[in-house]
Amino acid sequence: MVGQGMEALTISGGDVAVVEFDDFVAARSTGLLRTAYLLTRDHALAEDLLQTALTKAWFSWSRIQGDPEPYVRKILVNTFASWWRRKWNGEHAHADVPEPEPPASSGDDDRHDLWTAMGRLPRRQRAVIVLRFVEDLSEAETARLLGISPGTVKSQTSKALAKLRIDPALASREEDLR
Repeated sequence: MVGQGMEALTISGGDVAVVEFDDFVAARSTGLLRTAYLLTRDHALAEDLLQTALTKAWFSWSRIQGDPEPYVRKILVNTFASWWRRKWNGEHAHADVPEPEPPASSGDDDRHDLWTAMGRLPRRQRAVIVLRFVEDLSEAETARLLGISPGTVKSQTSKALAKLRIDPALASREEDLR
């Protein structure tokens, strides 16, 4: 019998293995946290996002059929999408204009440059790039996870890659910007 916090997973040959929620969290939370971080670009928000997604998954754990990871990942992405649809985006008005950031030194890490460029992408394009190239999901899996058509995944990927190609943070020399 499968109870709350457990889920039956049918293995080839008809055997049934029980995946407990605690075991799933212990095994997959690091990978899910990485996805959450790449979506939110903030460690604290990523932890909040993952915690919210796992809480939602726990309530429906007994109804999950098959591998629970795609279901939990979909909750993660949908929760992220609902968060950025909200009007408040974490910015606060200030009486004084903040000082501009100093120009980056030429010895910056390439990952930081990519991270800066990824941050300039619209959230849907960033989500598609993260799922397709970091999480290595197919177009169909990405489309199913985001609730969009595979054609939209392709067009969003194309637009995101085009923006990344011309992003100044990724230009290797000043001539590349022209």
